[in-house]
Amino acid sequence: MTAIKHALQRDIFTPNDERLLSIVNVCKAGKKKKNCFLCATVTTERPVQVKVVKVKKSDKGDFYKRQMAWELRDLTEVDAKDANKENPEFDLHFEKVYRWVASSTAEKNSFISCIWKLNQRYLRKKVEFVNVSPQLLEESVPSGESQIVAGGDEDALDDYQELNAREEQDIESMMEVCEYAISNAEAFAEKLSRELQVLDGANIQSIMASEKQVNILMQLLDQALAEVDNIEGKLLSYEEMLQSVKEQMDQISQSNRLIQISNTNNGKLLDEIQFLVNYMDLSKGHIKALQEGDLSSPKGIEACINASEALSQCMNVALKPGHEKLMAVKQQQHLFSELRDAFARRLTNHLNNVFVHQGHDQSSTLSQHTAELTLPKHSPLHRDLLRYAKLMEWLKNTQREKYEGLSRTYVDYMTRLYEREIKDFFEVAKIKMAGTSKDGKGKFATLPRKESALKQETESLHGSSGKLTGSTSSLNKLAVSSSNSRRSQSSSLLDMGNMSASDLDVADRTRFDKIFEQVLSELEPLCLAEQDFISKFFKLQQNPTLGENVDDSDGAVHSRPPSEHRHSISEKDMVRMMMNKIFQSIETELNSLIALGDKIDSFNSLYMLVKMSHHVWTAENVDPASYLSTTLGNVLVTVKRNFDKCISGQIRQMEEVKISKKSKVGLLPFVTGFEEFAKLAEAIFRNAERRGDLDKAYIKLIRAHFFEGVEARVAQGVREEEVSYQLAFNKQELRKVIKEYPGKEVKKGLDNLYKKVDKHLCEEENLLQVVWHSMQDEFIRQYKHFEGLINRCYPGSGITMEFTIQDMLEYFSSIAQSH
Repeated sequence: MTAIKHALQRDIFTPNDERLLSIVNVCKAGKKKKNCFLCATVTTERPVQVKVVKVKKSDKGDFYKRQMAWELRDLTEVDAKDANKENPEFDLHFEKVYRWVASSTAEKNSFISCIWKLNQRYLRKKVEFVNVSPQLLEESVPSGESQIVAGGDEDALDDYQELNAREEQDIESMMEVCEYAISNAEAFAEKLSRELQVLDGANIQSIMASEKQVNILMQLLDQALAEVDNIEGKLLSYEEMLQSVKEQMDQISQSNRLIQISNTNNGKLLDEIQFLVNYMDLSKGHIKALQEGDLSSPKGIEACINASEALSQCMNVALKPGHEKLMAVKQQQHLFSELRDAFARRLTNHLNNVFVHQGHDQSSTLSQHTAELTLPKHSPLHRDLLRYAKLMEWLKNTQREKYEGLSRTYVDYMTRLYEREIKDFFEVAKIKMAGTSKDGKGKFATLPRKESALKQETESLHGSSGKLTGSTSSLNKLAVSSSNSRRSQSSSLLDMGNMSASDLDVADRTRFDKIFEQVLSELEPLCLAEQDFISKFFKLQQNPTLGENVDDSDGAVHSRPPSEHRHSISEKDMVRMMMNKIFQSIETELNSLIALGDKIDSFNSLYMLVKMSHHVWTAENVDPASYLSTTLGNVLVTVKRNFDKCISGQIRQMEEVKISKKSKVGLLPFVTGFEEFAKLAEAIFRNAERRGDLDKAYIKLIRAHFFEGVEARVAQGVREEEVSYQLAFNKQELRKVIKEYPGKEVKKGLDNLYKKVDKHLCEEENLLQVVWHSMQDEFIRQYKHFEGLINRCYPGSGITMEFTIQDMLEYFSSIAQSH
């Protein structure tokens, strides 16, 4: 084994600057025996690297080759299998477990002992040894070949040391001088021994000859030692002095630290006091203003505003933990609370008196507006009160109850004031409007056909539209209810049967148009100015946001407020409630005025629809959520109902027309009336926002009587198969009518109808399905009736409805399921 170790050192490890410390002959466990060697090596250069190298003998010769190497730091565990019995098997745990069987237990123990010592020296006990005898780890391997193989620690493993080049050269030179150095090694060794003895003797003589110098050297060393002792004594005295200085410095340092802590604490205390003085000290001037400030003069109001803001800052200061326990802080807080309560009472009493006096002053000016159709302006009142807006904001933030009490007081006084003004204003408007009619009975002559009259009415309609003025503030958008807008109507736009009964003067209609426009133009700035004042004076947040507008068939405009503004809904609701209370009579008076205008002349509903729609549209553009926009939208529903009622009445007249049997040829009575109606309606609705309503009315008027006209011809004696030869009821006209009602439009109309029915029926009775089924039966009955009429009057034409009964059933079913 020694020869193999030297061979491996020379051939494999020396070229790599490595030193072989231990070797063991092994084979893999459980496999066919193929012997190899595991070598424990260290590098000769720093830093030292410890490795376990697997060396295998080449199959083609007697040389060895390096097959695999592991860093010892990657070794996690050495398992000797059994600590009590001799067992040549052992495991090395690197990145995986390698199982080995040594050629002998002694070699295994020597190798594991070497690994353990290398682990102790270089890896600081990183490797874990399992099933290894403690004696093997603590003691060296016994002497002999095993000791040579294992070698102990690194110093004991230096028994073999390779000669360097110089040593080899000296030995070769010595052997060249001696001729028998190789042939007679013993004689050569004796010669070297004699020469060594001669050299030792020479060394001894040299040492004896230098005894004097040694004695001198010893004396010098003694002196040096004495000097060292002297220096050590001085160093000890210096050390004692430094120790004393150190203690004094420590005391000084401790004193300085205490002084620094004291200074820091004093600085922090000063900062706290300065903070309290700066933020919780109210000047004498502010205190005097809160207690005695003049709330009627501009300077006094400004002083009170500044004082109230300073008081709020003092009361709302963010105190640090512990401040509230200070007696001075408690006293200041108590003083601030008393000043706040006293000033709030004084401000509330003063503003209550201002509301009362201003209300009386405004009432005294009503008489000058009764003669003419104008509303009193409240801008002076608003201007005077807005000086207190910041004080109202302070009151809102500090004394909510008093703020709400002032709000109610203002609303009560202004409600009575506006109620008197609006009532007188509408009385004047009604008197002037009633004077425009000559007989006041609502019966009108044939509509004028003169172009000049049409032009005069048109110019009056489109030239007198008022412009919105005043505030641009807005409320949260409120949906306008139209739940009562779909009731059956019976009146007509124009009494076509009595159109020749009276002669209506165009000037009366022009005067009515101007009066109605004047009423709307006076109300608009009044409402907007009051809403703007309320939001500013009472500091109520308003964020005008354009939501989604929905225009239903009754003309009501619904506004859906977006969800991102729900945070301010309470204040917006407060503005809305105050406006509703103050102007609670406007909607009632407007509806009464509209009813009077419709009673005077049902044709006025066309004028009112155009005028009211224009003002609603304008109000929506200025502020879609304002009280004015909402109120006018509600009133527009009534106007639209009157318009629809007129169209429905005219359709009923067409359906109930009676024709004399004596008359064989001629125009139906309602045809001439419809021509005149169309001319005037076109003049009124020219460029109007509600032009679409007129177009829908045209469609209703034209479509409503096609099949009724066919039935009327049959009733007059015309044979059913000859109806198609009538010009107004030929096949081409029938195709046009049917084309207007494709399946898509029918389904859309049914869907709208379902929504209307659902809106008007209560959920508790569960009537919706019953009503919907009845409507389905009625639609099918009408479909079959019209289908039979087409088959009888237009035989062989191939003309049918664009949808079938099956389609209608699917429409009804899908609509019911979708909702």
